Formats: sequence, structure tokens, C-alpha cells
Amino acid sequence: MTALDQVAAAVVPVGSRTLLRHRPFLFYVWSRCFSRFSSQIAAVAVGWQVYDMTGSAFQLGMVGLVQFLPMLLLVFAGGHAADRYDRRSVVRICQVAQGLIAAYLAWGSYGGWITVTDIFVAVALFGAATAFESPAISALLPGVVPDGTLQKATALTTGTGQLAMICGPALGGIAYAISTGLPYALMTGFWVIGGLLSSAIKLERAIVAREPPSFRALFAGVGFVRRNPAILGTISLDLFAVLLGGATALLPIYARDILQTGPWGLGILRAAPAVGALLMTVLLARYSIKRRVGMRMFQAVIVFGIATAVFAVSELVWLSLIALLIMGAADTVSVVIRVSLVQLATPDDMRGRVGAVNFLFINASNQLGQFESGVTAALFGTMPAALIGGLGTVAVALLWMKLFPTLRNVERLE
Repeated sequence: MTALDQVAAAVVPVGSRTLLRHRPFLFYVWSRCFSRFSSQIAAVAVGWQVYDMTGSAFQLGMVGLVQFLPMLLLVFAGGHAADRYDRRSVVRICQVAQGLIAAYLAWGSYGGWITVTDIFVAVALFGAATAFESPAISALLPGVVPDGTLQKATALTTGTGQLAMICGPALGGIAYAISTGLPYALMTGFWVIGGLLSSAIKLERAIVAREPPSFRALFAGVGFVRRNPAILGTISLDLFAVLLGGATALLPIYARDILQTGPWGLGILRAAPAVGALLMTVLLARYSIKRRVGMRMFQAVIVFGIATAVFAVSELVWLSLIALLIMGAADTVSVVIRVSLVQLATPDDMRGRVGAVNFLFINASNQLGQFESGVTAALFGTMPAALIGGLGTVAVALLWMKLFPTLRNVERLE
């Protein structure tokens, strides 16, 4: 074998099975999976408990705001921490801290002395921990996988997230039905296990000294994104696509008033995008996208928008389910390419701060997307609002193809 052949063989991506036998990545996936499960259980348990205690829709809505505000205030500090300190330590501290907070909620719920104020304080602390954990765990991924496997690794980690979205709420609901403290006890165990697994990760690449703290360093990720059209286009495309394509926020209305399926139908409709995403994850883990990845991302967003429009006008349960499955699958293609592009285009010493910008955009788009869907539904009606969102997503994708030709012309994930 010639030297050139040896170099080529060294960069050929390994199979998914080999990747899953790679111990650092395996510990990483399970640590992230347990953390995601805890977050999904919390979303159900906290919401139900607050509504049970107050009977107030306003207090229920405040749960999301109380969690989001600490993220907004601290996410840039979290990104800088991920670039200055050992990312494994940042992830471990955040996961163990969240486990202790969950243990407090379990103790108070079992004892019957927990108050709504206690829950809101705990939720705010969850948000603060997430602001540090998310940029660190995202930036950690390229360091735990062999060269040439980032796309497959991203697909597999996305799949575990979708699995948590499917099973986590169901597990939280069953646990809450048994006892109000049980879901928090499960969260405690899952977060502590996640912290132990993150401690077991051994990096193959040495950790270099990080940039000292300063105001300029804190917001360096924003400047880096602005100076890189491909990254700016990728992150902003996701922001507007999720902002406009937030039809899933209207699922309760569709289930009760349009499709007339009742609560059981709402559960199936909510699970459908995650099922589609999980199926696409399995496909991408086996068959990577090797060519024209920039164009494939735009095509996935366009398919997502068209499927949203079909869902918007559908009055048939089976057609709505197919549209939601396609939405989940298309979104997964976009997410895998987007995350891989951002990671590969970002130097390792900037991944935490760029990840913080990405995290802020994603969370802002989710929150504002729900708000946008609710406002347009109130103004124009439910079906027109969802249709406007789907067609708007297609329009944004076509416009972004013109505004960001560098992103459109990306050929390979290398």
C-alpha cells in the first residue's frame, strides 16, 4: 500500500457499529441520553404539578418563561466556560447539580410541603444549568469521535434525543400517576448516572489552554458567526424555519376541533414527528450524505415547509400523521447537516461560544415559534396560520439559497 493509499484509508468513515464500540463516544451518547430523558420527564412533571396546585393557565405558561430567562442571561457565559475549562467537567457539574435540584423536588413532593415558588426556583436553576451544559456537551462531540465520523455521530446523538422525546414524557406521566415525587426521583437517578458517564469519557485529543475571561472573549462567538456566511446562514435558516413552521404548537386545536380525535389522538400526533425523526436517524446513521450537503439541507427545509402546509389543510387523521412523520424526518436531515457544518467550520477553541449562539437561536425560535403560531391562529384562524407558517418556511429557504450561496454550494462534510 502506497503512502497515498494509507492516508485515504485513514480518513474513510468507519461504520456506525464501529462508532458505537468507540468507548468515549458511547459514554458521551449515554450521558447525553440520560440528561435528555430527565429534561423530558421534568417538562411533564413540572407542568402537571404546577397546574394541579394552581389551576392557572397563566402559572403554567410562566414555567417556560422562568426556565428560558436564565438561559438567555447565562448562555454566553456558558459558551465561554465550555471553551476555557474541561468540557467534561462542565457537563458533569451541571448534570450532578440538576440531579440535586431534582432530589429537592422529590423530597418536597413526597413530604407534601413543596410550593409553587419552590418549583419555579428549581425550574430557574434547571435553566441556568442548561445554559452551561448545552454548549459544553455540543462542543464536546467532535473530540470524542474518530476523524471522518462526525455526521454519523451527529445522527446517532440526534436519534437518542428523539427517543427521549418519544419515551420521556410517557415515562414522566406514568411516574406522576403513581406518585408526584417519583418522576423527580427518576430525574435524580438519570442525571447522576449521566454525570458519572461524562466523568468516564477519555479524550483522544489533548485539552489546550483556553482564552482568559474578558468581555470580548465572552461574546466572541457572535462575532465569529457574523464573519462566517456559511455558519450565519445555517443558524439563521434554522431560526426562521422553526419560527415560521411551529404548527405543532397548534396540535391540541387540530386534535379536538379539526381532526376530532380527542386526547388519544393528540398523543399520537405529538409522537409522530419524533417517530419520523427517529426513522430518518437510523437511515442517516447507515447512509451518510456524501455530496451536495448544502443543497440537501435547503431541500430538507423546503420539504419540511411543504409537509407543514399539507398538515395545515388536512382534515384526515392518516394524512396528518404522514405529514407530521415527514416533517420530523426532514427536520432531522436539516439538523444533522446543520450541526455537522457548524462543528466542522468552527475551531475547537471557539466551539463552546459558537454553540452558545446556536443554542440561543434554537431556544428563541422554539419559544417565539409557539408565540407566533398562537398569535396568527388568533388573528386568521388555525388552518390559515399553520398554512402561512409552512409556505413562509419554503419562502425563507428559497431566499436563503440566494442570500448565502457559500452555504448552498457546500459539497461535503469534511
